[in-house]
Amino acid sequence: MARIRIIPKGHIYIMNKKRRRPPVSQRPSEAITNNPRRGPGPVAGLPAGIDIVAAVAARHSVPAEARQRTGHSLESGIQRSHAQPGPRPARRLAPASMPAPADPHSLPQADPPPPADTVPDSTGGKEHRGFFDSLDPQGLAATHWIDTDTWEGPERVSVRFSGMKAASEPGAPPEQFETFEDVDSITPGTGRIAVTSRVTGVGAGTWNVTSAPVSATAARGLRPETAPVSSTVQTRFAALAQGPVVNLASWPLLVVLGAILAVVLQAMFLSRQGIDPAGPFWLTVIANTVGGVGARLWWLALKRQPLTNFLKAGACIQGFIAAALATVVIGSLIFGLPVGRVLDATAAGLFFGMAVGRPGCFFTGCCAGRPTASRWALWSSDRRLGRRRHPVQLYEAFLALLIGLGTLPFMLAAPLEIPGLVFVATVTVYTLGRQLLFPLREDPRTRRGRVLTIIACILILAAVILLATGS
Repeated sequence: MARIRIIPKGHIYIMNKKRRRPPVSQRPSEAITNNPRRGPGPVAGLPAGIDIVAAVAARHSVPAEARQRTGHSLESGIQRSHAQPGPRPARRLAPASMPAPADPHSLPQADPPPPADTVPDSTGGKEHRGFFDSLDPQGLAATHWIDTDTWEGPERVSVRFSGMKAASEPGAPPEQFETFEDVDSITPGTGRIAVTSRVTGVGAGTWNVTSAPVSATAARGLRPETAPVSSTVQTRFAALAQGPVVNLASWPLLVVLGAILAVVLQAMFLSRQGIDPAGPFWLTVIANTVGGVGARLWWLALKRQPLTNFLKAGACIQGFIAAALATVVIGSLIFGLPVGRVLDATAAGLFFGMAVGRPGCFFTGCCAGRPTASRWALWSSDRRLGRRRHPVQLYEAFLALLIGLGTLPFMLAAPLEIPGLVFVATVTVYTLGRQLLFPLREDPRTRRGRVLTIIACILILAAVILLATGS
């Protein structure tokens, strides 16, 4: 009958009552330990072939202070980071060395396997930085994740971000920052929330950032059930320092593709009606440029910002449409083009182009929808909070596609007797649809203005229908 005896050094031996253990010199195999208290010595009683396991086990029997002194911690050098959607960066590992054996032939010549929860560094220890990352001003984006599936806190909290630069100038005080980001409408079971704090004007380099949910009150005390989370963030060009799933390049790319599609369709529709598209083409190019300026000016007026912020301003589609179409009207009158026909062809191409360009706002994080637990929700960001939202930008792109498809029967058939009706009808339907989508957006709109706009759109559509049927 066998019994188990536990040796004080952490090894387990299985012995027989009727058989005594042989002397050390007669045991079949020996493994070498590197115990600071005993020095190198044999670990007996283990069968041949698994002596490397004994060596690893002996390492874990070393006291914590001894491991810290000798640098034998298996987890040293692991750079931890928070999980993020999409591809996850590899963890960087410091080489973990095995204790040197007294006899080089006593252990198998093989490297120890890495810990099970680590991934080899695919970058080879080199950091990949973009072409613009070294430009000034420098900034960083630190992200804290809230898992609503396990959340038991209130619906509204703040997240405190405290950062300290990893390496400061000799003799200079350490660079630090502290910011707070408010999070509203935390609903359990709605997926993870990414809270991103963007800090500009910081020193270039590596920053150690600690984040934790705190009370949303003025005291901003740390919640007792939460613990701070540490991360390492590298600075880059401030305009490019963004949170998860924010792709700044998608907006200009899709807008340019949409503009090209709009111009091509405009030329095709004009040619079908017997109008030379060369003049309207160059007029449309100028109108797009003027529309870009109008979109920024509209944004400044909406946000009540001074003109000095023009280069930093956003863009509103209402300003683009108003400025571009006004340019087309004035240019058509100056060059003697048929205004109504040109406007009809321009409007038809415009909404097909918007169906392509509007999703760029979704990927860039502007014009974001309200947070929701609806089945139609998609995980997206407003550049500060990434969470499940109404994809209102995609709703609007689908609306523009439907309007564009609705113009095809009129643009491919014989021209209407009253030129310009297609233009008026499409712009009115689009304006009405936007008013119906505004409640799903996060940025506020006045209810009285929405109601008045909806009434005006209905009256205009009724007049267009009467004119079209009467003619």
